[in-house]
Amino acid sequence: MAGKCFKDVTGFDDRVALLIGLPIASMMISLLLFNDYYENADWRFLSVCIPMSFVYTGAFWLALRWTYYQVKLRYPATRQIGRRLAWMGLAFIGVFFLINLTLDNLFAWLIPGHQNPPHLLMEFITAFLVSALVIASYETLSFYLELEHTVAEKAKLERQHVESQLEGLRNQVNPHFLFNSLNTLVYLIPEDPDKAVRFVQQLSKVYRYVLESRDTRMIPLHEELEFLHSYIFLLKERFGENLQVTIADLNGQAESEIVPLSLQMLFENAIKHNVVSSGKPLRIEVFAENGHLVVRNTLQRKNQVMDSTGIGLDNIRARYRMLTDREVGVIVSQEYFTVLLPL
Repeated sequence: MAGKCFKDVTGFDDRVALLIGLPIASMMISLLLFNDYYENADWRFLSVCIPMSFVYTGAFWLALRWTYYQVKLRYPATRQIGRRLAWMGLAFIGVFFLINLTLDNLFAWLIPGHQNPPHLLMEFITAFLVSALVIASYETLSFYLELEHTVAEKAKLERQHVESQLEGLRNQVNPHFLFNSLNTLVYLIPEDPDKAVRFVQQLSKVYRYVLESRDTRMIPLHEELEFLHSYIFLLKERFGENLQVTIADLNGQAESEIVPLSLQMLFENAIKHNVVSSGKPLRIEVFAENGHLVVRNTLQRKNQVMDSTGIGLDNIRARYRMLTDREVGVIVSQEYFTVLLPL
């Protein structure tokens, strides 16, 4: 702990406060203690009292400042404020009598005929109030800066947590999806080699997009839609007409931005949690409405669904919270499951 300066311990630099506050505090104290001399305009006496007040105030402030530094160094935690204030109270009493005794004798020697302030109790109360104001200001500022640091650190940790979740999602695009895509490819190769080639091309586009958007927080809608078309091509090879996708004309919103991979996650969730069959084809619609990109699918829940990490939709919400105060909307009715992504 040795070698730490005042700012390292308290979190702030009080030198400007010293330069401004010391003259003001000393003048206030001289007005309180020597009010009679001000009323009588006894400037001969005041010419001595005002510098004395400055020296007294400076000595008090610097002594208590040093004490606060030592106490804060030993008891730095917010929960230890009671100990700090107790030590500062004891220090004030000791400093008050020590400085009074020392400076009174010093001024009596330097200035023959020097008179001490007439009321010791008034002097004690005045010094206590000024000292309490200074220490309270120090504590308040230190607490505020510590709170600000804690909030910033918490926000940083939350952001790192969200980004680590996103990294995990990017690194999968879901193993189940890759496994199913490879199985589809195995069947396509002997049956339709040309379609198998197109399938591989679209699969490579999907994974290239994942890699390229790795460090991107927002992406133009038209790029996300290009990726989505490749993703849908792969899904259609697997599900055929059992999956019916309708994407509205979004040219007017092409330059709007959304978080990358959000559409893929919503399509994946829709397929994971709903029946996709010839008897119950799953319909997914994508369109723009009231400043949102709307993804809506028919609600036909499976009796059992595969295990889910549960972070897909939560991740989208968290990433939007990092970027805007507009919330991701979710509407569940008897017929549809709808997600509204702010544009």
